[in-house]
Amino acid sequence: MAKPKERAAPKERIALYPGTFDPITNGHLDIITRAAKLADKLVVGVAANVGKGPIFPLEERAELVRNETEIISAKTGTAIEVKIYENLLITFAREVGAGMIIRGLRAVSDFDYEFQMAGMNYRLDSDIETVFLMASEHHQFISSRFVKDIASFGGDISSFVPRLTNERTLARLNKK
Repeated sequence: MAKPKERAAPKERIALYPGTFDPITNGHLDIITRAAKLADKLVVGVAANVGKGPIFPLEERAELVRNETEIISAKTGTAIEVKIYENLLITFAREVGAGMIIRGLRAVSDFDYEFQMAGMNYRLDSDIETVFLMASEHHQFISSRFVKDIASFGGDISSFVPRLTNERTLARLNKK
């Protein structure tokens, strides 16, 4: 009688959700919550991206993301790790052992850019898949840029960002 083949232990599914998160929005948290259901471990990569002129320093953005994602990790049972990166996305994905990169799409206009980036990343490393998640309908219009614009003119951003991020964003913009 033939001996049954031993199965290799399943590989840990590590997903990477990269972004500038300046500031983190309820839309980002929606994607993080949904991405956590697809992976055993989710790394949220906070990008330096000084070209976007962030209002928060890199370390503070990472701290806000950590604070805002703790409850998601507890609810989903998925380990969520927040890491800063300042290199090529695909290089960072390899460093953290990610098999997939999560990208959120709000509208058709996001797709063109994301499609091109996914193609480039695939050419750089075909073992890392890009997974697109559509924003939930009540978050499709939220962007960090709009949140910063509204807050800088004294508008109410409390329905777009979590409480701590709201407080910090208003404090940061009122200092300017």
